[in-house]
Amino acid sequence: MITRRTVLTAPLAVAAAPALAQQETNGAQVAITTLNTGLSLVMKAGKTLPFAQRMAMLTPVVKYVFDLPTLLESSVGPGHWANLPDPQKAELLDAFTEFTVSSYVGNFDAFNGERFSIAPELRHVGRDVVVATKLTGNGGDITKLDYQLRESGGQWRVVDILLDGTISRVAVTRSDWRKLLSGTDATALIASLRAKSASLAAGTSN
Repeated sequence: MITRRTVLTAPLAVAAAPALAQQETNGAQVAITTLNTGLSLVMKAGKTLPFAQRMAMLTPVVKYVFDLPTLLESSVGPGHWANLPDPQKAELLDAFTEFTVSSYVGNFDAFNGERFSIAPELRHVGRDVVVATKLTGNGGDITKLDYQLRESGGQWRVVDILLDGTISRVAVTRSDWRKLLSGTDATALIASLRAKSASLAAGTSN
């Protein structure tokens, strides 16, 4: 049985390539299973629970499954990130975390028989792996949600989301954010993320 301990604890030794492949598969897929389970619970709770309560349900899951600092640094761009003062980095990470969770809660806000499925095979991108998932609606419509994960300290965590299986969400975000970053100042980006989170919570986001 795969448990939380399986994901968090790296084996002391790897005897053979098949064992390594099995560990890789288990760790990456269990992480995405954890995310899908959290999203299913939020969807089933729906709007019977306040937005803030659904945020509280999903925040620990997102923080566990996603490597949010790496996602943020990649989205900002290493050059911009290196130039930001530490207090702004911390504030930006907080705003980014809130926006990431808000986006999931806002978009997965009702349950109509949808089901998640995970492809049994992994795709490799350098040292990372991609877990291909599908969300199948009650009417048979399918949404692809592919996650790129990287291992660190025995835990596989999401470092990118691939739109339609190929388009890097990090790359799209970096392009969108470029105009909001000015040298060593991320004030405009922080304000934008806070505003989007507030719109999602109010149910007014497009």
